[in-house]
Amino acid sequence: MRSRLLPFCTPVALLAVAVSVWAHHSPSAEFDMAKRVTITGTLTKVDWVNPHIVVYLDVKGGEGNVENWRMESNPPAWFRRVGVSRNDLAKGIGQMVTVEGNRAKDGNLYMYMLKITFADGSSLELVNNAPAEASTK
Repeated sequence: MRSRLLPFCTPVALLAVAVSVWAHHSPSAEFDMAKRVTITGTLTKVDWVNPHIVVYLDVKGGEGNVENWRMESNPPAWFRRVGVSRNDLAKGIGQMVTVEGNRAKDGNLYMYMLKITFADGSSLELVNNAPAEASTK
C-alpha cells in the first residue's frame, strides 16, 4: 500500500513547496528600494493579517484631494517576535502619522513601510532582520 502512495505524494509535496517559494517575494520586486519617501496623513485602518500587515492612510494630495495610501510591512509574526502588538499600531487610528518607506515601482499609492511616527512623537522602526525600536522625539 505504501509503495502505491509514494508516486502520488512526492509530486504533490514538491508542488506545495514550489508554490510557497513562488508566492513569497522580496520587497524589491514591487518597491523602489533605492528611493525612500515620507508622507503624512491620517491613519485610517490597520490590517493585522498574513502574509504582511497593511496600514492605510488618507493623505492630502497636491490639489487638495484626499488620496488613499496603502502601506505594506512585515508579517504579524515578526512584529510579535520583536514585541510590537496590534494595539501598538492601532493606537494611531484617526491621528496624523508620518510614514517613511519605499514607494511602489509602478507609481501606485502603495509603499513598503519602514518607519511610522505617531502624533505623540513615538515611532516604530520597521526594518527586516532588526528589532523594532520604539523611540520618542
